[in-house]
Amino acid sequence: MDGTPAAEPPVAAQTSGPARQRLGGRSKAMLAVAAAALIGIGVIVGLTSGDRASATQVHPARAFTLAELGVSGQKISLAALDGKPVIINFFASWCAPCKRETPLLAAFYRDHHGKVLVIGVDSNDETGPALKFVRAEGVGYPVAFDPFPSALTVSYGVLALPQTFFLNARHDIVRHVIGDLTAAELNSWAASLAGQRTG
Repeated sequence: MDGTPAAEPPVAAQTSGPARQRLGGRSKAMLAVAAAALIGIGVIVGLTSGDRASATQVHPARAFTLAELGVSGQKISLAALDGKPVIINFFASWCAPCKRETPLLAAFYRDHHGKVLVIGVDSNDETGPALKFVRAEGVGYPVAFDPFPSALTVSYGVLALPQTFFLNARHDIVRHVIGDLTAAELNSWAASLAGQRTG
């Protein structure tokens, strides 16, 4: 997982006429098994807190505007934070590693607010449990709501939770972490981004 937005569909899926018809039952079954295997691997990796993956190349983050969790009529937009480093954290109330990580992010935000900003993205969740979770953990940063089918989450290539994207002031993804962060990692990487602030 390298932080790259979701790839284009495979060439076979874009063909037409006879070529498309040649994808018979066996081929479709093989594709389904391969997709299930990839998702399974993603879930295993996401639930293993020791695993880490980081972006090896800098990529622009996909812009988004989503409803704010539990706040009627309010939106959260990445563009509104233009010129500032941002940490985007994908999580859910039902995710066990997220329950370890979210209190660390909440404490970090309280200690460093204004230097590096945080946006939570509650993915594939329900409003009630999500609100109960963020309130219990003292989350003060804005939380965007990305319910099923979780279009933003998918567009970032996130197959398992939690995942965190570190954006510089130009909103390029400079670090992508799969699994829950430690306090030391969070403070080290965030301090580096804070030095890049332009506004």
